[in-house]
Amino acid sequence: MSNSRSEATVEPGRCEWLTLQQAFEAFVLNASGHQGQGHIRPLHYYVSSRLVIEGGFAPDDITPRPPFVITQRAGRRILEHDPASGGAGERTVLGGLKTKAVDVVVTKPGIGPVLAVSMKGTLGAFRNLTNRMEEAIGDCTNLHISYPALVYGFFQVLRATRAGPGVEPNDVCVLPDGSAGEAIVRYHDVLSRLEGRLDLRDETTKYEAVSLSLVKPDEPNRGTVLPNFPPADSPLSMSGFFAKLYRAYDLRFVYAAPKLESVTARLAWDASSPALNDPRARDYVPRIGTP
Repeated sequence: MSNSRSEATVEPGRCEWLTLQQAFEAFVLNASGHQGQGHIRPLHYYVSSRLVIEGGFAPDDITPRPPFVITQRAGRRILEHDPASGGAGERTVLGGLKTKAVDVVVTKPGIGPVLAVSMKGTLGAFRNLTNRMEEAIGDCTNLHISYPALVYGFFQVLRATRAGPGVEPNDVCVLPDGSAGEAIVRYHDVLSRLEGRLDLRDETTKYEAVSLSLVKPDEPNRGTVLPNFPPADSPLSMSGFFAKLYRAYDLRFVYAAPKLESVTARLAWDASSPALNDPRARDYVPRIGTP
């Protein structure tokens, strides 16, 4: 028996509820055959959905709108999966230098954008990675100029192509022994210096959180991350990415502004919510509690 409120066919381009492996598989397979939004958009959907179930943000506050609805039953907040309610697109945010279309944005009424995540997927040409850092730094600075309190995350995904016959040296991500290539290690070190913005008075060039994932493109285990890089204690480990975003958000928009708590406080879902019993919710720990 399905836990979805509606089994209607989802229109192309609308946000779907996907597992992380499904989103990663779409990225590494890259059905379009070229760089663009098609191979990375499923990750937009994954992050949007995770921000609801784990993060406690209302679906209506997120762009693209994730496919969930909230109902109240006897004082309990029930979260249900509703495929037809998923939205599309990106949100354009006013920057200090120019407007920016951002992949995933949480916006609070009367306050503006409070949390955002930009996602970049790289399929090859890894020696050029560090040259692309100017864009990442520029995007971060641009938005933090207009919104110093904005909690901004950078989610970078690389296709973990292993060295072998037919693979160009510039497209090698993983060496024959399973370790990350020199260009990847260098990129990791550069990214590590761009994360960890703790206070809104800190450097505008830093993100609150940065994640780096190397995703396996071949079977077995296609769509899973390389387990040995980044190392577990790396600041770019995805296991800590979302926790950093939530912590920064709570500190700035909830604890520091108690009079706005009715608007900014993150929601908690009743444990009986159908969406929480869906296998797709096992990717992370749902935010369960009382209203």
